Amino acid sequence: MEYIWAIILGIVQGLCEFLPVSSSGHLLIFQNLFGNTADGLFFTVMLHLGTLLAVLIVYRKRIIEMLCHPVRLWKYWIWMIAATLVTVIMQLVLGDFFESANDGRYLGYSFIFTALLLTACDVMRKNYSADLSVQTMKWYQALFIGFMQGIAILPGVSRSGATITGASLCRMKKEDAAEFSFLLSIPAILGGAVLEVPGAIKEGITGGILPVLVGVLAAGICGYFAVRFMIKLITKHSFRGFAIYTAVLGIYLILDWNIFHLVFK
Repeated sequence: MEYIWAIILGIVQGLCEFLPVSSSGHLLIFQNLFGNTADGLFFTVMLHLGTLLAVLIVYRKRIIEMLCHPVRLWKYWIWMIAATLVTVIMQLVLGDFFESANDGRYLGYSFIFTALLLTACDVMRKNYSADLSVQTMKWYQALFIGFMQGIAILPGVSRSGATITGASLCRMKKEDAAEFSFLLSIPAILGGAVLEVPGAIKEGITGGILPVLVGVLAAGICGYFAVRFMIKLITKHSFRGFAIYTAVLGIYLILDWNIFHLVFK
């Protein structure tokens, strides 16, 4: 059962980290439905690193180019740093509120908010032209995208959905919006994992290393295909299906918290 649970959580993390449906929200649902039987904080950290590996593989050419030509591509570095700093500040200021949301009381509203974000993104892309690129982005646009990423710390708010919507509201081209969103996930995922390392070390590995490695592999593989799928979705299709899904899920979770008590008992 440890291996099956590890694979399930790895799949959930890998897919939901990059699909616009919120990995933290879905992990919270699964853990409340089936009990928190994962390998604790260490397992969570490793799952995040598995999804990080997926981004590094998909965008390896751009990352190598950024490392080899930092002067020519200095705006990529500056805007990523600026956006990440905004997210970090939001985490420091609102950390207690974000932590309190882990009990699920706001989860349904967060999923509905994600649905509204995705709808706004579709409306923006359909009705307004987009010509902004990462290289032509202004500082305040980078800060705004970082702010949108900060909102996604709240469980149920999709990080990819929030950042891509933020980029679309800035009239960024679809390809650049996808690229900047996923590149921005690198410091976000890595930073979140680093912050959890002290607690993970203190807690230790509670279920063995092999289930952890199986979960990481599942997260990495699913994350890779989720990123590839999202790139095609952003450039060629709408978010309508995901907006409907997160809206329906959000409404159910609100009812569950107040009436049914099937997920949150």
